[in-house]
Parts: sequence; C-alpha cells; structure tokens
Amino acid sequence: MAEKTFTLLKEKYDLLIGGEHTPSSSGKYFDVYNPATGEKIAEVAKATREDVDRAVAAARDALENSKWAKWPASRRGQILNKAAAIMRQRFNDLVELEILNSGKSLSAAKGQVMQAIEDFELYAASVHTIEGKTKPVPGGFFHYTTKEPVGVCAQIVPWNYPLMMAAWKIAPALAAGCTIVLKPASLTPLTAMVLADICHEAGVPAGVINVITGSGADVGAYLVEHPGVDKVAFTGETTTGKDIMAKASETLKRVTLELGGKSPNIVFPDADLEAAINGSLFGIYYNTGQSCEARSRLFVHEDIYDEFVEKFVEKASKLKVGDPFSEETHVGAVISKSQVDVIDSYVRLGEQEGARVAFGGKVPEGPEFEKGHWYMPTVLVDVTNDMRVAQEEIFGPVVVIIKFKDEKEVIKMANDTIYGLAAAVWTKDFGRAHRVAGQLKAGIIMVNNPFSAFPGLPFGGYKQSGFGRELALESLDLYMETKSVLSYIGPKPLNPFGV
Repeated sequence: MAEKTFTLLKEKYDLLIGGEHTPSSSGKYFDVYNPATGEKIAEVAKATREDVDRAVAAARDALENSKWAKWPASRRGQILNKAAAIMRQRFNDLVELEILNSGKSLSAAKGQVMQAIEDFELYAASVHTIEGKTKPVPGGFFHYTTKEPVGVCAQIVPWNYPLMMAAWKIAPALAAGCTIVLKPASLTPLTAMVLADICHEAGVPAGVINVITGSGADVGAYLVEHPGVDKVAFTGETTTGKDIMAKASETLKRVTLELGGKSPNIVFPDADLEAAINGSLFGIYYNTGQSCEARSRLFVHEDIYDEFVEKFVEKASKLKVGDPFSEETHVGAVISKSQVDVIDSYVRLGEQEGARVAFGGKVPEGPEFEKGHWYMPTVLVDVTNDMRVAQEEIFGPVVVIIKFKDEKEVIKMANDTIYGLAAAVWTKDFGRAHRVAGQLKAGIIMVNNPFSAFPGLPFGGYKQSGFGRELALESLDLYMETKSVLSYIGPKPLNPFGV
C-alpha cells in the first residue's frame, strides 16, 4: 500500500459527551485496525455503562434545556447545510479516513461520503415539510395537530457503511429537533466520530449529539434498555435487531430497524445481457459484497443461463482486487479475519450442498494479500434455492446463480426467504418489469439498474429485513410525535352531564 498522511487521523479518540471529548470512566481504550493491512491505526475510548448514563443525561438535558428543539426548523436546516458544506470542504480527507478504517475501495468510499453530504442537504431542506394539520370537527370546536421531536434517540450503526449510515441516522434526527446518543461499530468508529465533531462545528449545541464507543453486547445493549432513551434506530444483522426490539419493548421505545437481506436479482431471457451482467456484478461485488441489500441470489432464465454464467465469470475474473486507495481497484478488503472465515465457511458449505465454485472461492494470492483480510469475488453455480447458501446472508463477495424456467416460478423462489429488503429485475418488457415488481415482497425494487439508494428515496425492507424507512421524508416522521389539540371555542359553556 502506498504511504499516506491522513489529516483526520488521530492516535486516540475519546468519547463525546455533553459537547466535551472525554476518556472512558474506566480509562480503557481499544485498538482499531486497517482491514487492508491488519495494522493498528488508532486507539478509541472503551465506554462503560456509567458513560452511557452520562451521555443519555447530556442528551436529555439538551432536549429539555437547550434551545435546539425550540429553534425554528429553518434554523436547524441552516446548521445541517453548514455541516454539509464542511463535509464538502473535507471530502478527500473523509474519503481517505473511511478507506483506512474500512478497507473499502476508493470509488465506493467516494460515493458513500458524497451521499452522506447529500443526506444532510436533503434533511436541511426537508425541515420545511414539518407541518401540522387541521381536521373538520363539530361546530364550536377547533382542532389542529403539531409535530414534536420524539426525544432522546439511541442510534446504532454498522461497520459496512460507517459514515453514510451515521449520516442516515443523524441528519433526520437533527432536522426533527431530537437529541442523539450515537454508538458506531467498534471496528469502524472513526468517521462517525469526525462527523459528530463537524456537526458541532456547524453550530449544533453541546449535548445534542453524544458519541459512545465500545462493545455492542455491553454498552450497546445497555443503551437500548436505558429508560432515558425514547427511540432506538438500528442498522445491522437481523438476529441483533430482534434482540434490540425485545429489549426496547420493556420501556415501549420507538424502534426502527434496517436489517439483513438475501436479495434476488432476476434476469429474464429478453434482458439486455451486457447491461444485466454489468449491473449484477456491481450488485454483489460493490463494497466487497458487504451490503445488506447486495443482490446475492442471481436468478437466470434457463434459456440464457449457460451464456450468462460464462460471460459473468469472465467479467468477474477481470475485477481488480487490491489496494483500496487505487483508482483501478473494484473490490477492497474484507472487514476482519473472522468475516473472511465466515465467507469461506459458506463457500465450503455450498460445495457440500452440491454447488460448484465457478470462480474465486479463496483468498487471493500474492504478496499484497499476505497482510490484512481479503477474499476473491466468488461465483457459485448449480445452486438450488433451498440450499443454505441461497437462504442465509453471507455478507461477502459471493453470488449464487440459480436457474429458473418461467415468471411464476421465479417470483415464488424470489419471495421464498425470511428477508425482503431489495430485489432487481432485468427485462425489456415494461409490463413484465412492473408486474413482477408488484409481486416481489421487498421494500426496494430496481428495474434495469443496480442502484438502490438515492437521497430522497425511501430505503427499508419487508419481513425480517426490518421496518421503518430511511433516506427520505418518511424518515423524518419517524423522529417525530404527532400531538392532537382539540379546543372548544363555542359561545356557551359545555355541560356534558346536563346537571
């Protein structure tokens, strides 16, 4: 890897509580590594439950005693826009820190940092949509509704999109007037912590955003259970999401969950084959396959199956794996050694189930891969939809290709999963495209393109892929309560009992 100087990288990162950077109450730190090299890059404060208490108290104090929630929404919007402007000024620095901490490719990091910026701009504008309503009521009465912030929000973000997921959570909560305790993933906390500092620099008052770092099983779970938290927003693995939902139910917290997926990618025989292959490559190998909406189940019609597989494998073999900072790299590092082991164990399981490795299926060879965590883009063929590799989320650069014979069969197979996050359809038949889209049980449908998330378009899933929507105006409403106010304005006093 080329030697670089990272402007935003520090040796130590402390917690952010009440506007102050502070060590953990235990004084302990944990190490953070570069997945591409395995090298330690920083030490991050390891929060305790006492630190969670302090962070929640700071958020509650800011909610009740600062002017943040009481400011005109337009003023909050101005601050969000200023935060976006600062991020634009530091775009290259944020991209480099994101690559360093996550191992993702340069092209992926650039796209994700840009979307984080656009998220802030979206919600800066969306504050002007916050409004109440009047409803028709009987004579002598007047009714209206108002929107108020839901309160203190615990936000837990994953390691696969560290900055972008933090922006997806922070921006709408700020726009709504909420206060926040953010818990980044322990593997990738750095850019989320920088984002919180940028928000303060832009004018967010002390205590409105607090950041705790440490064990999800300990401080993350304690944060979810905390009686001072009003809402939990979580992105991550489905089993963890179920546990969070159970813990949050003890105090009936508001909950939004964006969880796992095993998204189908359907290629009909009339599809533009070149476009479908190119889009399907991107759909699974983007972000090294470490995406909840990765199109990891590739259904190909039997009439074009052999040709498609041959050309898909040929193109997969041309993808450049390597230095994440290189403009030429398509596929970056895997987040950790344990995740490499998980990916490889699924590939071996697929072979045991009867699948065949048509390409990849191993750690790439060469001196540049001797350190860090890597896995080749992998293609499994001769797969049936009942295999575990076709049903369980692998979360790596592994696609399974399944043959189908007709529209009815493929819709049934596509929906035969516990997940329902995303799905893609490739066909030149307009009627078929939207007929199939209407029958797929997924929150995001892509037709003849591989892109699933633009700011302003709702992102979220059906079934065990979670509930609630992010990245759109629908998200803003999830951070607000609706208050109904009914007034009597008639000329005579009311006497309901007539006594």
